[in-house]
Amino acid sequence: MSPLSGRNKPDAQGEDPASEDRDYSVRAVERVCSILNLVQESVDGVTLNAVAKTTQLPKSSAFRYLWTLENHRYVERDSENGLFRLGLGFVGMQSRHLEVLRERARPWLEKLRDEYDETTNLGILDGDHVIYLDIVESKRTVRLAVSNGHRDPLHSTALGKAIAAHLPEERVRALLEQAGMPARTPRTLTGVDEYLAELVRVRERGYAVDDGENEPDGRCVAVPVLGTRLPAAISLSAPASRFPVRKIEPVARGLREVVEQIAAAPEAPEPPDED
Repeated sequence: MSPLSGRNKPDAQGEDPASEDRDYSVRAVERVCSILNLVQESVDGVTLNAVAKTTQLPKSSAFRYLWTLENHRYVERDSENGLFRLGLGFVGMQSRHLEVLRERARPWLEKLRDEYDETTNLGILDGDHVIYLDIVESKRTVRLAVSNGHRDPLHSTALGKAIAAHLPEERVRALLEQAGMPARTPRTLTGVDEYLAELVRVRERGYAVDDGENEPDGRCVAVPVLGTRLPAAISLSAPASRFPVRKIEPVARGLREVVEQIAAAPEAPEPPDED
């Protein structure tokens, strides 16, 4: 008898009358979905024990699931605390999340541009480079700016450092190996260990600096946008002659205040009116 004969034959609309009584779920797929749901609901990441408990699997089996997902970049493991969180494999699938982030950030980037009269940027990790999601250019004739969609290296930009400082070290090493670390200027960091040491300093002070490392006469400060589940950062960039080193810390404080607003707002926030 054909599998489509008898009472299981689809009706004129192609529906199987008995389909509502059947369970077509695949246990392995259900476990993967459970793991991803658990990971995406956690801001800080989840433990192997939590995954094993949720999936009702032995820890060794749960680890194999996580290892496979990590291998395909859907989860990543923090080498310092062993926690698992969503990986970069989902970034390309999150176009709506990217648009929401851009909408949230835009008015604040404009406010920062007007306050400092310099170009402000929103960037996100895309593959092994940083891509600019939004740019609010300085109104000055001479300014430091690129175009939306421009890609810059991870190792020579403040945006790249701010983002990389909050990625697992193994991931950073893999990205640097894939992209290389060419010298954009004489000041560019071109050694992996030197770069990782710089990321430690970025985490300690809460901001990253590109001091003539990507452009010979450029200076840029960036702060990561945490709490959005996207590897993103905002920055302010200017010619070094107009952006002295003594201004870096005050600008970084202004950027940190803005990212707190961006990450906390459920909808695109409006900056406060100027008095």
